[in-house]
Amino acid sequence: MTAPTFRTVSGDRRPLRVIVVGAGGMGRAWLSTVRSSPDVTLAGVVDLDPLVARAAAEAAGAPEIPTGTDLTALAAATDPDAVIDVTVPAAHLPVTLEALSLGLPVLGEKPVAETLPEALRLTAAAELSGRLFMVSQSRRYNRQLFRFKDQARRLGAPGILTTEFFLAPRFGGFRDAMDHPLLLDMAIHPFDTARFLLDAEPVSVYCQEYNPSWSWYRGDAATTAIFEMTGGTRYIYTGSWCSPGLETSWNGSWRLSGELGSACWNGDDPAVVEAPDAPPAGAPVPAPSAGGAGGGIAGALAEFVHALRTGTVPMGEVHENVMSLAMVAAAVQSASTDRRVVLDEVLDTARAEALAAADGEVRELIGSWSSVRDALTARAENPVGHG
Repeated sequence: MTAPTFRTVSGDRRPLRVIVVGAGGMGRAWLSTVRSSPDVTLAGVVDLDPLVARAAAEAAGAPEIPTGTDLTALAAATDPDAVIDVTVPAAHLPVTLEALSLGLPVLGEKPVAETLPEALRLTAAAELSGRLFMVSQSRRYNRQLFRFKDQARRLGAPGILTTEFFLAPRFGGFRDAMDHPLLLDMAIHPFDTARFLLDAEPVSVYCQEYNPSWSWYRGDAATTAIFEMTGGTRYIYTGSWCSPGLETSWNGSWRLSGELGSACWNGDDPAVVEAPDAPPAGAPVPAPSAGGAGGGIAGALAEFVHALRTGTVPMGEVHENVMSLAMVAAAVQSASTDRRVVLDEVLDTARAEALAAADGEVRELIGSWSSVRDALTARAENPVGHG
């Protein structure tokens, strides 16, 4: 197997026409980003509520843009080049499958799907379609993160990577009532970042969840997880969403201990390194192809377009991204069972559930995999973040 290939967008260098599906709060942020981007133009807005879709288009300064409740119908009327899926996680599977069936590449919000079995079905569907499916892990698009990775390479073999994440947001709404609010809604960002920094994949995890007595969340809003990563490195995450005072960055506070020294990053400013015997810095880690276009979702959008123009495999391509969701699923299972969980066992269970739910060519492809890990890593051979 080789690195993923997908159909590029040929023709002139006109901005790509995109339909945004999902017009809630995050959908409006994406609409603003689309309207500000020189790489794309808005072709339409889809939402289950037609009034919400129309209001979002008007708020984005595009009252003339077609809106509707049905992606297939709006795509037939507007001839888009791609879809941006900003729906709730439960809708990621049907929306992405629908877009791929229309021959449209997809840029989706994290997580790749609501569940790991659904993520495997989408991985197979994207592979069969020959279209790009990229997940926007927006916190990777941070120049300080790339500088941190540059400096980490000087430390020799990594030993321990830690993240501390302490904030006290009062969201209201669904997060206050959900199970595993921190793990399911936020932890995928640092878990994904850890994979990127270490160039390593999870092997196992032991995780505990808990709730301070003053917590305003129904589910456990604090957690500690210890991951064994390939190569023997340990990644330790400790976080809380109900810790007022001395709060960390939303990116967390990081420390990497290696054989030749250590590096710390507060999530916002340049990392600090103490490694007197380390070799001088080499060539910098290449930023994403579109790194100059800005951070966050703007960076993800620009890299998506660059990938469609050039065929370069972007960060967040579905095969590469699934293991970040697998880390979340394994951590939840470990916290629920109070035991160490092996990632390959979680992947095998997810594969069995995906096979039971899928049909046709998707089911056949998933069934042909020698293992989930092999299928994902063999199809994600391009170095992460390289153009």
